[in-house]
Amino acid sequence: MAPPDNDVLWARALRHTYNGSPALLGVSIGVREGEILGVLGPHGAGKSTLLRCLAGDLLPEQGEVWFNSAPVHTLRRAARERLRRERFGWIGASAQLLPELTVRENTALPLLLRGTAHRKAKDTAQEWLERLDIGALARKRPAQLLQAERQRVAIARALANRPEVVFADEPTAPLHRADRAQVLRMLVSAARSHGITVVLASGDPEVVEQADRVVMLADGRLVSGLPQQENREGAAPCSASV
Repeated sequence: MAPPDNDVLWARALRHTYNGSPALLGVSIGVREGEILGVLGPHGAGKSTLLRCLAGDLLPEQGEVWFNSAPVHTLRRAARERLRRERFGWIGASAQLLPELTVRENTALPLLLRGTAHRKAKDTAQEWLERLDIGALARKRPAQLLQAERQRVAIARALANRPEVVFADEPTAPLHRADRAQVLRMLVSAARSHGITVVLASGDPEVVEQADRVVMLADGRLVSGLPQQENREGAAPCSASV
């Protein structure tokens, strides 16, 4: 079965287990270009496994993953690593910043890894830090930052490379409610203004409220979709099925 032409990401019948325990049990899903898709579910539902499979970080035991109508599940490890480095961005619950680098150097790192000139990478990193209202922190190191500030740096790092898709796995989990809302607004606003597709996983319904569409995982299955929302441009969101 060929993936739909209008889906930037498409997966069919994904199955995966960890030490014999099922993590995904036949999940199929599609994500349109520029869409913000929320994946909602409790701890252990399979959200992280799904995002890792979609991002090419984890090969499913069964099933297919396609990106821009090209198969991801058949790529060799080196090709999948290049895909993640050049086309995808990742934000996790922990910012995972390198402690020896400054904020600007951490943000510029993905650009440098793909061969961008040092000056251009630093300038681009600074531009994204300014957009996220943390430009003044550019010369600081991660240990000098508040937790919410570190998460903003992680968002800047993920977006600086202008990825086609950003995977956000519980990106606001460690934050207080006020910080969580602010960081989430910044992520969503930056993604929408640059047409970046986002797959946002969380166990908190409030976190996925700003998504164009929300699907729910439970026990490794896509059990339902929440009431569909129109996106900011008025386009109907795509479907997802098990």
